[in-house]
Amino acid sequence: METTPDDDERMALTQAIVNLLDHWGANAEGQVSILALPAGTRAGAMRQFRKNTPFPDDQKVLERIEHLLGIADALRTAHPRNANMDAIWMNRPNRQFDQRTPLAVMIEDGLDGVVMVRAHLDCAYDWRTSAP
Repeated sequence: METTPDDDERMALTQAIVNLLDHWGANAEGQVSILALPAGTRAGAMRQFRKNTPFPDDQKVLERIEHLLGIADALRTAHPRNANMDAIWMNRPNRQFDQRTPLAVMIEDGLDGVVMVRAHLDCAYDWRTSAP
């Protein structure tokens, strides 16, 4: 049986994700897009998520959050000594994404973009750790 997080856990997760996206340099509109918040969600709603409103209990949003946490973990693993490298990497044009930044890929390509960024990081990390 799957358990659902209580309100305090949901609020802590919401604030952590908003802080992560802020750190990466995503503006409010980009955050709404990356998270696939329900239709009609205005960029101004991000203020409420920062303060006291948890993200909606929506499968699309939860799937994005899971991928974002995976991306953050992969970046932390790839750059353990520099906490700012993740923001730098997210905003640097990347040849794997046709010279678009990973952040732009996630905003412009939706779930496919989020998955592409995560897969790229997971494959890059796995390649480094398994190389002879």
